[in-house]
Amino acid sequence: MTPSLPSAFLQTPIAHRALHDKTDNRPENSRAAIRAAIEAGYGIEIDLQLTSDNQAMVFHDYDMTRLTGQSGPIQQISASQAQATPLLNADDGIPTLDEVLEMVGGKVPLLIEFKDQDGAMGTNVGPLEADAVRALRGYDGPVALMSFNPNSVVELARLAPHLPRGIVTCSYQPKVELLPQKVCDHLRGIPDFERVGASFISHEVADLSRPRVAELKARGVPILCWTVRSPEQEAEARAVADNVTFEGYLAQHLG
Repeated sequence: MTPSLPSAFLQTPIAHRALHDKTDNRPENSRAAIRAAIEAGYGIEIDLQLTSDNQAMVFHDYDMTRLTGQSGPIQQISASQAQATPLLNADDGIPTLDEVLEMVGGKVPLLIEFKDQDGAMGTNVGPLEADAVRALRGYDGPVALMSFNPNSVVELARLAPHLPRGIVTCSYQPKVELLPQKVCDHLRGIPDFERVGASFISHEVADLSRPRVAELKARGVPILCWTVRSPEQEAEARAVADNVTFEGYLAQHLG
């Protein structure tokens, strides 16, 4: 049986890569951004990447240049090296998933995105999912797992069938996603929803009018969306989406 998405994910706006603002020394996916989201009562979305010693780090990009000023893939350094690599506009380094789980501690909903480790949304996955599931053992609080790569979601279903899981979806433009046309054409229609045992999707906000999204919504599937960047865009998105993942402004708490 597919586990349901906890209701907290439909009630609390979700801060994209935590409540980041680099002008306030809170870069994305940083400890400071996570603390700020907790204090503001927002849900938190984080990203996971893998290190050379197979540890899950809270970091978005494959290459470290944009976020640290140091070039090279995060996959080519160890977890201890990543922790010692300072984030730009912050006083500390890249956090581990273990550390972030301890910080959040169930106080707000935590939405965890697994970045594609295959490179083309294929089946070369496993170590990132395994370390994250290890870290999540015993975690008490609303948590949900998701990935653009359906094969990652299949692996999560195998390793942690009790945890709610979903697919991150979008309009899949090859030049934007840097993926082969064939892969984009396949994934655009969200064909793997049933196969992976997903309980929700998180869809690109500009593409919420897609018929497949309406079809899933009509079946009662929770629809999250990303990335909302203004109150006006949020109001429009909520005509379709049950909740928003936001950045660059403070989303309004509902209820």
